[in-house]
Amino acid sequence: MQAKKTLLLLSFGAVLLTACGSHYTLTGIERSRILIDSRYDQQPDAKATTFMAPFKAEVDKVMSPVVGRAATYLWAQKPESNLSNLLADILVWGGKKYNEQPQVGLYNMGGIRAAFSEGDVTYGDVLDVAPFENKICFLTLTGEKLTELFRQVAKTRGEGVSHGVELVITADGNLVSAKLNGKAIDPGATYRVATLDYLAQGNDGLDAFKAKTDVVSPQEEENNVRFIIMDYFREQAAQGKAVDAKIEGRIVMQDLDKQDARSLMH
Repeated sequence: MQAKKTLLLLSFGAVLLTACGSHYTLTGIERSRILIDSRYDQQPDAKATTFMAPFKAEVDKVMSPVVGRAATYLWAQKPESNLSNLLADILVWGGKKYNEQPQVGLYNMGGIRAAFSEGDVTYGDVLDVAPFENKICFLTLTGEKLTELFRQVAKTRGEGVSHGVELVITADGNLVSAKLNGKAIDPGATYRVATLDYLAQGNDGLDAFKAKTDVVSPQEEENNVRFIIMDYFREQAAQGKAVDAKIEGRIVMQDLDKQDARSLMH
């Protein structure tokens, strides 16, 4: 008898769930990054502020020192953005400390976790942008493998690439063309690349990195990319400059009409 009651209740519950089902259907998903800055502190909770005060003082000692200034709002977006361009360029710039002269820098969009507001940039701001323990890494790829790497970048719909890289990709993730400093990539030549040790292992779909040679991958803490970013900001500040970066057409998404026309030609 008890089993029958249980079965009856389960059946009744199933009917209720069906009857209460929503008539709404999911038609799409969109996302964006919301910059959390001083605007969100205009009406602080007094009790929470008092409770957090001693902890905030300790954190501020570490996070609040200013390392430089941003000339404009720097943020990341595919296929190309000012912040992703900047970080890829900083990897190339960072090569001088290691007696390296990389021709290409690559920084993954997924590793960029915040934006820089215009104005002072603190240690904490850099930590927000680059929170992971990724170290700078230098390696060599053949031109054939570099082109393969750019195909994989196209498949991800864009990553941070350094000045001089010119990629044209399609909306469905195919590489149309790839140049470096205005020249076609020579399949038989070798190219020095600056990137993150995480990517150098072939992560984030960048399998071409697995063919790397002549790897220089210092693992001491001071080689973390966040410290290299801070060093760049400090150098610019010492020269009286605010850090700036622009979208240059390093990665161009081919117009859909042109893409369709091209497909008819092949």
